Amino acid sequence: MGGRRTWLIVAGGSWLLAALLLTGISAAAAGAPPAELAGAPSIGDAAWVVGLVLVTLQALALAGADRRVHAALVVVAAAAPIGGLVGLGPAIGCTSVAVIVAAFRASADAFVARTWVALSGAAVLVACGELVVQVRADAPVAQALGASLLQGVGTIGLPALVGLVVATRRDSTAARADRLRAEAGERAALVEAAVARERTAMARELHDIAAHHLTGIAVMSAAIGKQIDRDPEAAKLAVAQVREQSTSMLRDMRGLVGLLRPDPTDRGDDDERVPQESFDGIAGLVDAAALRGEPAELVVRAPEGPDPREQVGPLVQLSAYRTVQEALTNAARHAPGQPCRVEVDARSVREVRVTVSNRMPVPGRSVTTRGGGFGLVGMRERAELTDCRLTCEEVDGAWLVTLLIPVRQDPLLASPDDGGARAEREAR
Repeated sequence: MGGRRTWLIVAGGSWLLAALLLTGISAAAAGAPPAELAGAPSIGDAAWVVGLVLVTLQALALAGADRRVHAALVVVAAAAPIGGLVGLGPAIGCTSVAVIVAAFRASADAFVARTWVALSGAAVLVACGELVVQVRADAPVAQALGASLLQGVGTIGLPALVGLVVATRRDSTAARADRLRAEAGERAALVEAAVARERTAMARELHDIAAHHLTGIAVMSAAIGKQIDRDPEAAKLAVAQVREQSTSMLRDMRGLVGLLRPDPTDRGDDDERVPQESFDGIAGLVDAAALRGEPAELVVRAPEGPDPREQVGPLVQLSAYRTVQEALTNAARHAPGQPCRVEVDARSVREVRVTVSNRMPVPGRSVTTRGGGFGLVGMRERAELTDCRLTCEEVDGAWLVTLLIPVRQDPLLASPDDGGARAEREAR
């Protein structure tokens, strides 16, 4: 709290104030002194000179108080009993100026065990100085003790209390600043974590898009190599399909990269914008697989009443679309030529079940031996992100991927049985 230069200024100011107080009391006592100033030294007396020396020594002690504030407090307080012994009398109050400044500094600096010791010692010294003055003035014992106690407590206690308030406010401000910095750091960490999650999501999207389309391109390219000599027309058709797959991959990747642009409104021309994939796009995935020569079929089990798929949000629909896309890609990669079945069951008002099943090339083959990609990991992460439940398991020689999508409950989405039961209750 303050530097060397600051405390030199404080020491000089306290010396000037104490010297003026000493001179003023001595000048007032030289005329017709009131009873309160009886016994004060005159200007130029030995006691007055000693008093001036004492306040000068106090100022010097304050000048070095920037490092040893507790010792400085005790030193400046020791001037009080000395002043009482040399006969300052009522002018002993001039020694309290430096004591008040040192007590405030010691309390505002740091309230530790040494602070209490220094404050207590200084209070005793100031009280002793006042007691000496009262005894030399032949005051009653009770008055002498009361005045000395009041002088010691008032001279030390009040500035210590002010210093404690200042220190508390300073510490509170510092704690508030630390809390703000911690909150700013926490927000920065949350932003970094969110950015990392977004990067992971983008990487997953790129993996799904590239893996799906490139797998189809690889399958059709292998067929073209066999057809180009014996069936040129079929080879031309396969080349067209490769071109279509490549164009579709570029379009999907363009739409994904558009999400990374700084300005969310800058997505290019309207005709270049890529629509968000949904349940309706699953049929296109199955058709594309069939065009690549993969035996795939789609079965949609629609409800009799309101379609619960309409209650599923776009992010969940995109997750379902990507799950089917990845499952078909894995089927083409690890079980080429095996029949694949995609089923969307929306008959329940509580959930939509999306299932992709394909026969395994070798009955009983463990799935853990199927490549080392991140397809299944990506599907599980998507399911967790959208509060869906994904299961991947081998059942009777087939690989089964099931995605259970919870549906937001709506009173209008009641099953026929529920409606009939309610109507029956109302009729009763």
